[in-house]
Amino acid sequence: MRAVRVHSFGGPEELHLEEVADPRLPGPGEVLVRLHAAGVNPVDTYLRAGQYAMLPPLPYTPGSDGAGVVEAVGPGAAPGPAPAAQPGGATSANAPAPGERVYTAGAITGTYAELALCPAAQVHRLPDTLSFVEGAAVGVPYATAYRALFQRGRAQQGELVLVRGASGGVGLATVQLAVAANLTVHGTAGSPAGRDLVSAQGAALVVDHGAPDHGEALRAASGGRGYDLIVEMAAHAGLGEDLALLAPRGRVIVVGSRGPVEVVPRELMAREADVRGLLLNVAPAGEVAAAHEALYEGLARGRLRPVVARELPLAEAATAHREIVAGPATGKIVLVP
Repeated sequence: MRAVRVHSFGGPEELHLEEVADPRLPGPGEVLVRLHAAGVNPVDTYLRAGQYAMLPPLPYTPGSDGAGVVEAVGPGAAPGPAPAAQPGGATSANAPAPGERVYTAGAITGTYAELALCPAAQVHRLPDTLSFVEGAAVGVPYATAYRALFQRGRAQQGELVLVRGASGGVGLATVQLAVAANLTVHGTAGSPAGRDLVSAQGAALVVDHGAPDHGEALRAASGGRGYDLIVEMAAHAGLGEDLALLAPRGRVIVVGSRGPVEVVPRELMAREADVRGLLLNVAPAGEVAAAHEALYEGLARGRLRPVVARELPLAEAATAHREIVAGPATGKIVLVP
């Protein structure tokens, strides 16, 4: 099969499309997926650059997100009956069977490839409402967004939410989920196209986070009280300002950061506020499963819809990584084998 391989940590030029052996047959609790699309996430660029706390052994194939068809299932991943929408909502429960459409949120062998071996717990049915390309934009972004809002952020109806960096994959998913939960959501984005996109997803206000007076604009938009919940995609650039934008007992959820930041702790103290980190691959398994169960319902019923900015062939993985780092984001970049 064809797969992108990284033999040395470094720049995007370290991404090489190669012919490699197919993954082994799935073992206990594993699923083999023939991929039709692979999602590209910012964390993929950190790993490739060697700038991440937990690095894979070299060589490796990048990618956690993907969508395709189940090729085979291993022992302990036997399929159950196909789910059906019940009065209480749709479901993605039970392991998918060979031939079923699925999306992945984690892979043993990496998703920048034609085949990927995945933990069964990370393989989820893809609703018929979504294409494979859209499905490749679900796994990490939407699970991260759900955890940020509801599991780590504890968002409650009536609260005011700010999504910083709202035009990327996680940001757009967060806006969609917040709107679907009847929360009032404001966002920031770095380009006119990005701001228009965030507005189209239902944000009540979107500002340019590059404008010198954007902090004052956000403070005014919150009525001077501040935000109950801020979901921060780039803490190295925004966390210091976030603390001054919080409402009393507000929470900042740090989803991403590319470096250190200086903060004023008294901003936290005066509000009795919290800063909480989020890293999907260390989340409790039960919380991740609950997130995907909730996402299936929203996706199947059309309340959630991934935004794909661009499709690129697998051979252009380096271009995808360069574009993610350079920004500004306007949705998810997807690789097609």
